Amino acid sequence: MRKIIHIDMDAFYASIEQRDNPQYRGRPLAVGYSGDRGVVAAASYEARKYGVRSAMPSRTALKKCPHLLFVKARFDVYRAVSRQIMDIFLEYTDLVEPLSLDEAYLDVTVNHKQLPSATLIAKEIKQRIKQETGLTASAGISVNKFLAKMASDYNKPDGLFVVLEKEAGEFLAKQPIEQFYGVGKVTADKMHRLGIHFGRDLRNFTEEDLTRLFGKAGHIYYQNARGIDNRPVVPEHIRKSLGAENTFLTDLTNRKELMAELKEVADTVWERVTAKNFYGRTVTLKIKFSDFEQITRSRTLSQFVDDYTIFWETATELMALVEDLSKGIRLMGLSISNPKEIESPRFIQLEIPFDTL
Repeated sequence: MRKIIHIDMDAFYASIEQRDNPQYRGRPLAVGYSGDRGVVAAASYEARKYGVRSAMPSRTALKKCPHLLFVKARFDVYRAVSRQIMDIFLEYTDLVEPLSLDEAYLDVTVNHKQLPSATLIAKEIKQRIKQETGLTASAGISVNKFLAKMASDYNKPDGLFVVLEKEAGEFLAKQPIEQFYGVGKVTADKMHRLGIHFGRDLRNFTEEDLTRLFGKAGHIYYQNARGIDNRPVVPEHIRKSLGAENTFLTDLTNRKELMAELKEVADTVWERVTAKNFYGRTVTLKIKFSDFEQITRSRTLSQFVDDYTIFWETATELMALVEDLSKGIRLMGLSISNPKEIESPRFIQLEIPFDTL
């Protein structure tokens, strides 16, 4: 039996802004750009009461909450705080799998402090985060990653919830299907039409039925309904691609203007490539038109793209393949993939049974 903790920071970006700026505290706040093409990167809990959510268009957010306060993102600050938090995690275990700047899985089955209780470790970590950063986090504890993630979402903000293996079936049966990993709005709507509203409803379907209805994802839904998840906590992920994109304030149809924007995106990608020492063979251009139609154009080279001149020449050649600009382009992105293989560290995950979480 493994002991897995999922730590999820509460409204991370927005909470940092409220921490650093007393005038923002207690106010509906969104991190992002309030203009026509703006998108909410994060929302405070005060804003969430009005239905404001991350990834929501700023216009929609302002309709829901006209007095919503927008602040510019400070990703350098968010990354610095994230490193503080990850350093705390690593004091307890090397098996830390970051999912983003503000959440991670920890396998504490075997831990540096030789503590037998994952719940006590989670409580201690939450206290440390609060003391050292002034921020709150929610923690979920269980025997696998799926259940730990479900548990951390159960009692936010500043929550802590444990799902024991013997209680997993009863816990999942009561959960709305929207809470299940990988179930977005479209899938949830389809499940509702099939009479699936809670975990108990999902469990009534066979694996064959779910695979027929939802493809490969059906296998995952079948396992999730039963609390099955054998994925290990993986400390290092192998990066498969690296890129950047830009959404324009107005739709662009002029090729000269688009080439200037392409140069900005290419420069950003190359900065990231050199910083991460990430060199691949495939360059991909992504274009989204004003009507939200999206196309990609890719080219795989015989050698790795380790020179900016080659990268830029390839990007311009791909842009030349986009002939019709009459609809207007709202977003442009570039990425590099198909990287050199890098020898990754090998980890052995021990599984030692304990009586309690």
